[in-house]
Amino acid sequence: MEEKTKQIAERISMLRDIMDVSVEEMAELLHISTEEYEEYEKGNRDFSFSFLYTVAERLGVDITDLLTGESARLTLFSFVKSGEGLAMQRRKEYKYQHLAYIFKNKKMEPFLVTVTPSDVNAATHKNSHSGQEINYILEGSMTVFIEDTQVLMNPGDTIMFDSKHPHAMQAENGQPCKFLAIIAK
Repeated sequence: MEEKTKQIAERISMLRDIMDVSVEEMAELLHISTEEYEEYEKGNRDFSFSFLYTVAERLGVDITDLLTGESARLTLFSFVKSGEGLAMQRRKEYKYQHLAYIFKNKKMEPFLVTVTPSDVNAATHKNSHSGQEINYILEGSMTVFIEDTQVLMNPGDTIMFDSKHPHAMQAENGQPCKFLAIIAK
C-alpha cells in the first residue's frame, strides 16, 4: 500500500505542476494546512476518498487517472464482473470497489463500499467533497453522520445528500455493512 500511495502522490504533484495550481490553493480547497498538503504530495499520508475526489475534480482528471496512472477509455458502456471493480482502501474501515473505472467522462462515480465495525467513532472523522451522494444498503446496518444529524440505515434503505456537508458512515451491530454509493458531480 505504501508504494501505491507514493505513486498516487507523485501523479498528483506532477498534475498540479502541469496545471499551474499552487500548493496553497490545493490546501485551501481541501481545508487543510499547506504543510499537511505537502505531506500528502510526498506520499507520507494516505488519501481519503474525498481528498482524491476533490483533487481529481480540481485538476480536471478522472479519479482513475490518479489511482492507476491510466485513463478510462470506454464510452459506450462499461461492464465490470462481480468482485472485479477497481479496489481502493483509503481508510482501514472503508473498502471501495469502483464499478465503472474504465468508463470515460463519467458524470457519476459508482462504488460498492464495505464499512467494517471500528472502535473509532465515525462522527469524528467526517469528510466532504463536491456533488451529491446516494447510498443504498445491500447488507448489514450503518449509521450515516451528516453534519450533526445521524441516520440509522438497514438493507433496502436509501439516503441521498449534498456531499459538501461533512459526512461519515459507521457499521453497526458488530457486522460489516455493504452498500452501493453513487457520487454525482
